[in-house]
Amino acid sequence: MINHETSARRPASTASTTIKACAAVTAILALGACRPGDHRGQSGGPSQPPPGSRADAGPTASTEPPAECPPSGVRIRSTGGDAAMGLRALGLELVNCGEHPYQLNGYPVLHVFDEAREPVMLRVVNGAKEITSGFDQPPRQVTLAAGERATAVVLWRNLVTDSTVVATNGEFLSVAPAAGQPDEEVDPDGPIDLGNTGRIGVSAWK
Repeated sequence: MINHETSARRPASTASTTIKACAAVTAILALGACRPGDHRGQSGGPSQPPPGSRADAGPTASTEPPAECPPSGVRIRSTGGDAAMGLRALGLELVNCGEHPYQLNGYPVLHVFDEAREPVMLRVVNGAKEITSGFDQPPRQVTLAAGERATAVVLWRNLVTDSTVVATNGEFLSVAPAAGQPDEEVDPDGPIDLGNTGRIGVSAWK
């Protein structure tokens, strides 16, 4: 189930890996920025990302069909994943489905569980340092009006450097907007195959 990748398969150029990783995550966020009911003249199909990502544009209005809003006033979901040369990236979206403004200022809180729904012991890296570069922008205050959304990216590497250490594989992921807030289970879009790195990263909400 896990595609063990060794250090021998690492790309020779760090700069090349970073460029490809950024491109993969930009594509994920572009998919999350598009909806079937969008009237901006952009296709909502996942195979046709809109021209020009809005990943850096900050909060935007969500056009997804109304659904029951949790008591917290927000819904969190994944927007799909991508894998490039052992680097995994999963987009997250938080929608203010309540009636009042909702403030964010920090990082999503992640919990990973195995197939038996037991917690996976790992280290969460805020900003994805040690995993890849380009996602270490510091948190800033984001205020979402009703219907607006914020995004973040979860990153990890499927990397095995020591064959004597059992590789870690997560099957379920829950995400909270911030520490002490209710979490929601989101679709990880496949296994969270951490190899034996023991860490997962996440960018700040924006």
